[in-house]
Amino acid sequence: MEFQNKVIDEAVQGTATVLESKNNEGRKVYIESYGCQMNFSDSEIVASILTGKGYQTTQHLEEADVVLVNTCSIRDKAEQTIRQRLTVFNKEKKKKPELIIGVLGCMAERLKTQLLEEEKIVDIVAGPDAYRDLPNLVAQVDEGKRAVNVILSKEETYADISPVRLLSNGVTAFISITRGCDNMCTFCVVPFTRGRERSRNPESILAEAQDLFNKGFREVTLLGQNVDSYLWYGEDGLKKNYETLSEEEKAQSTTFAKLMEKVALISPQLRVRFSTSHPKDITDEFLEVMAKYDNICKYIHLPVQSGSNCILELMNRGYTREWYMNRIDKIKEIMPDCAISSDIIAGFCTETEEDHQDTLAMMDYVKYDFGYMFNYSERPNTLAQRKFKDDVPQEVKSRRLAEIIAKQNQHSLERNKAYVGKTFEVLVEKTSKRSENELAGRTSQNTVVVFPKENYNIGDYVTVFITDCTGGTLLGKAVG
Repeated sequence: MEFQNKVIDEAVQGTATVLESKNNEGRKVYIESYGCQMNFSDSEIVASILTGKGYQTTQHLEEADVVLVNTCSIRDKAEQTIRQRLTVFNKEKKKKPELIIGVLGCMAERLKTQLLEEEKIVDIVAGPDAYRDLPNLVAQVDEGKRAVNVILSKEETYADISPVRLLSNGVTAFISITRGCDNMCTFCVVPFTRGRERSRNPESILAEAQDLFNKGFREVTLLGQNVDSYLWYGEDGLKKNYETLSEEEKAQSTTFAKLMEKVALISPQLRVRFSTSHPKDITDEFLEVMAKYDNICKYIHLPVQSGSNCILELMNRGYTREWYMNRIDKIKEIMPDCAISSDIIAGFCTETEEDHQDTLAMMDYVKYDFGYMFNYSERPNTLAQRKFKDDVPQEVKSRRLAEIIAKQNQHSLERNKAYVGKTFEVLVEKTSKRSENELAGRTSQNTVVVFPKENYNIGDYVTVFITDCTGGTLLGKAVG
């Protein structure tokens, strides 16, 4: 299965009647993925399911018999980009009427009726928990029907599916450890498009990580909407809230800290990353585990979203400005060399100039290494859309966002300059975009390093002395 990289960030699943499908041998599938790392990981699961049913793959749209788009709904811009691609696919369908077009993921969950029945621009709509049903959905289209399965599940984690690693460079890979989200942030559609949070069996996670290491991969990223709330208790997962467990039950459960330690112990040559952490849930216990193992990368993506207590309360983030600063202080106390990044939203509902200044002050307090910064984009059916008025003018949003970006650029450059003159271990991931004679990789702190190729190869750990930097990249030379 071949993917095109296009990056723009409650019911039990029902059973379906299995239809007699065409012989899938030779049928070619083309997949495009948009949005977060979880979507790209999901596309690898889709690839595995369809490959197991005899499908072949193609990088070329004109060769495809089935086109699948794995979608994102987090911002309006992402949805508009996907709609533009669907227009392209439907033009191809006019040339090739038998072409099947499907929309997967979050946008499929949110716009199921509109896409399938009103606009009639797709043949298949499949939500994030319906990927096992894709062969049957294709069979329904073969019978002349439009097909849909957007039922969200309380159990589905695809733990038994071995993903096809076609998005990978052979060095790094994603491992999904949770699905869904229970944090009802008022601006976010994820709880409505991906369902309730559920954790994956730790044994299956460890087996996948071990298999990747055995195959030559040297870095895994554990993925979840909120990795810190990962919890597995008993044979079938969590049956109770962690705080209600007895001390004996807590000792027998697997928390994120325990899971991370188990993955790190697979081999000191296997780097471990994770995304995304939630400020209300990241614990001292986990930070101590991070500090204990050199192969757990010293980088935390800890979205603040806003530096104002008033806005944080309206966002239903579950923490205060002071709590977040306490977590930052603890990270820096336990791991002084840890890099931190964040998500920041400019112009959320009712945001005043004072609220905006609180966000800028938070940025000065933390001095993030990286930042992902956006204007507030009202999403249909979210709590914010139902309860609050999107009352910050666009020109004010744009000005505030520009100030946030300018400050982050300043901090990123400042942080990178502090690395000049130091030596880091770099895991080589690819050839540099700017020259075939240079390699590129990342430090434990997730900063990109470019250095002369010499005799080194992709997948090598290389000690690099940093000689210079830009705002986003370190430049150096290998010293051993």
